[in-house]
Amino acid sequence: MSEPAPEILAAFEAAKGFMPVGEGLALYAAATEAAKLGLPLLEVGTYCGRSTILLADAARQAGTVAVTVDHHRGSEEQQPGWEYHDETVVDPEVGLMDTLPTFRRTLRKAGLEEYVIAVVGRSPQVAKVWGGQLGLVFVDGGHTDEHATNDYEGWAPKVAPGGLLVIHDVFPDPADGGQAPYRIYLRALESGDFDEVSVTDSLRVLRRR
Repeated sequence: MSEPAPEILAAFEAAKGFMPVGEGLALYAAATEAAKLGLPLLEVGTYCGRSTILLADAARQAGTVAVTVDHHRGSEEQQPGWEYHDETVVDPEVGLMDTLPTFRRTLRKAGLEEYVIAVVGRSPQVAKVWGGQLGLVFVDGGHTDEHATNDYEGWAPKVAPGGLLVIHDVFPDPADGGQAPYRIYLRALESGDFDEVSVTDSLRVLRRR
């Protein structure tokens, strides 16, 4: 299994975000494998760029690019009064979350800016105008059924044959977390288009047939 260089792993661990190291290593392994297809690696849900570091480094080594899609206003659970709210990423002028500046600093510190295309917009709108195939799609956006379903329907069809669909925060037991990512994971398996490659805690890696 491919592992990131120590400086990349250190940058990942230093970045603001929620992904544990074990899941990050599994994502990196998937990204390095998928990058061999020579196609872009795309993630839905950027936040402050913690997982983007891993995708960008895999893309850099393969001579491709990472694309990350986010409106940078935060998902439901990151809004004021919710569990994952962080006041340090609120724009004081407009009073709304804005994770884009933090994300850009994260990539700058990691030396990976030139390997990332940051798309600022809502996932369904971006998916509609994205025409090409992708080597990897990493779904880690909003966790409501509406958002997870939109991410799956918008991006899963764009995974190239042999490419990987990676879904984060998959919890079969409702006591462990929200069920929307689990439901799209089941939908991907039931579609007949994907085979499961690996399970690492809440991270699922599927390959398009």
